Order: sequence, then C-alpha cells, then structure tokens
Amino acid sequence: MKYYLAPMEGVTGRIFRNVYHACFPPMDKYFAPFITPNNNGRLSPRDYKELDRKQNQGLYVVPQILTNQADGFVLTAKTLKEMGYQEINLNLGCPSGTVVSKRRGAGFLGCPAELDHFLYDIISRTDIRISVKTRIGMEREEEFGKLLEIYNRYPLKELIIHPRIRTDYYKNTPRMKIFREGFVHSLNSVCYNGDIFTSADYEHLTAEYPALDKVMLGRGIAANPGLLQEFKTHRPMKKEQLFEFHGRLYHEYKEFLLPTSGERAVLFKMKEIWSYLIFLFPDSKRWEKKIKKAQSLSAYEEAVSSLFREGIFLYPAKEAGLPNETEGDFLCSYIQLSI
Repeated sequence: MKYYLAPMEGVTGRIFRNVYHACFPPMDKYFAPFITPNNNGRLSPRDYKELDRKQNQGLYVVPQILTNQADGFVLTAKTLKEMGYQEINLNLGCPSGTVVSKRRGAGFLGCPAELDHFLYDIISRTDIRISVKTRIGMEREEEFGKLLEIYNRYPLKELIIHPRIRTDYYKNTPRMKIFREGFVHSLNSVCYNGDIFTSADYEHLTAEYPALDKVMLGRGIAANPGLLQEFKTHRPMKKEQLFEFHGRLYHEYKEFLLPTSGERAVLFKMKEIWSYLIFLFPDSKRWEKKIKKAQSLSAYEEAVSSLFREGIFLYPAKEAGLPNETEGDFLCSYIQLSI
C-alpha cells in the first residue's frame, strides 16, 4: 500500500509536512495545497517558498494546480518541471463557493465538455506526468459515469477519487457505490480519498477493496498524526509523541511567521491545527476555550501546556466525535473567538 498526504489548504503545507515527516512514518507522496497559475507561469513568492526543493528535501512532493485555463496550467507546469518536479496534480475537488463560482475545482466538473478539451490540451502540451484529484460530480452522483469516460481517454499518472459530490462538502457518507464504479472501470490507477479516521476505517476499506494499493489521508492525519503509524505498526500514538509533534510545529511556525507577520499569524495557524487535534482530548472544553481566546503566544503556551499536563488523551480521535464539517465551517468558530 502507498500512502499520500492530502493537500489541505492552510494545514498540510511545507512546515506541516516536514515536521510530520520527521516525527512519524513517512508518506509515499505529499500533495501540496493548490496554487493558482498566473499569465506568465511564474510562481508567487509565497508559492515558490512553499515548493522550493531545498525546503522539501527527502520528501516526494506533488504540486497541485487549481485552474480551468490550459495556458496557465502549461506555463506553470514548465516552471515546476524546471524546479525538479516529476508530477503535477489537477484539483477537481475543491468545493469552496468562491472556487466553484469561477468553474474551478469541483466547479469544473459541471462543464464536462470544457473539462475534456482542457485535459486534451494540457496533456498534449505538457511533458510532465499529470494526476487528477476529483469528486464524483457537482450535484448528482450520476454525473460520474460521464466524468469517468473523460478521464479514461487520457493517460493520467493516477486518478484520486473522493466519492462525494460538491454539494456534500465534507458532510454525509462517502458514496462508495460510485467509488466502486470508478475503481473497477477506470483505465488509470486509482487512489481512494475520504473519511479514513481510524484503523477500523482503513481495515474496512482494504477488506472491501483488496486490490486497492493507494490511499490518501487528509483530515484523519490532521486530527491524528499517528494514524499511519498505527496502520503500519499497530502501535497507537502516545501523548508524548503528540507533544513532540506539536512542539516542533509550533517552533517552526514561530521561526517562519513571527519576524514578518507577528504573533497573530502564529496564533491563527496553531488554532487552525488545534481545530483538528482537540478531538484527541475529549474532556478539553475549558482548555479548548483558552486556546480559542488566546491573544498572545504566552497565553497560548500556558493553555496548551495545561492541556497536555492535565487533559485526558483519547485514542483514536474519532471516538471523541470528530465531525464531518468542511474545514472552513469548522474553523470559523475559532476565528470568530480569536479576533
């Protein structure tokens, strides 16, 4: 089995994946959160820093592109290849309203003829391998049959299927009947993505699909960084491991953000991380509130230290009720309480 880290905007960026790689069993691939091409194919300073090969040594990183414009994709692909990348991923899954309204991400799925032409254009003009991360439709799961016909026309590196439609966001149950259709009938290699939070989830999936050889983990890793360790070794993460992971992550975000963006940026980033990790501590309401309300690094450090020292650590996180909301909806309460 090969394991991939999902591209979660604001969460699984360069710092997160490097710290994760140092603390836990490594992923086979790390998919970077999407970049949006410009007219000249050059990366923004932020995107360049995110994808600088020197900042990702020892990791197999796959940049992800979000666009419906072939020229921008092709020019950006050329830049990324010159940087040393061997593979690029096309984002056809982002359900965000601002993305979908521009017919990007999952919004592009609603325009199958245009998507077909786009794939033909970029594949015929690009000499780098292209993978696709897709949902199964915009509004109805029945859309996937047509989409799969389109994907089967092209030699994709792999097809990563998140079996939800756009309007599901991250709620509701993954539509496994449609995933089976894709897994059986795809002419490209298939990777599964969606709602793997526990070993039981993983074992159920692999029992149902014994030929499946690739899975992508996203919210499950954000909520429980020790998840892959448990898959591979049957040893659950200990509180001490989470403490070390958090400490390294916090140190790196301070080093990167504090000099230029100040304490507020560091606090926002760490609160975003805790919107997932907090479910490892089911009795954490009072500490959770302190983390949300922290307006200084010292207040944040005091709240987190107290949580690790006194809080009950529950493994796995899903038993504490990890919800299926979108990341954006879930995080908004943290943002509102911290400003």
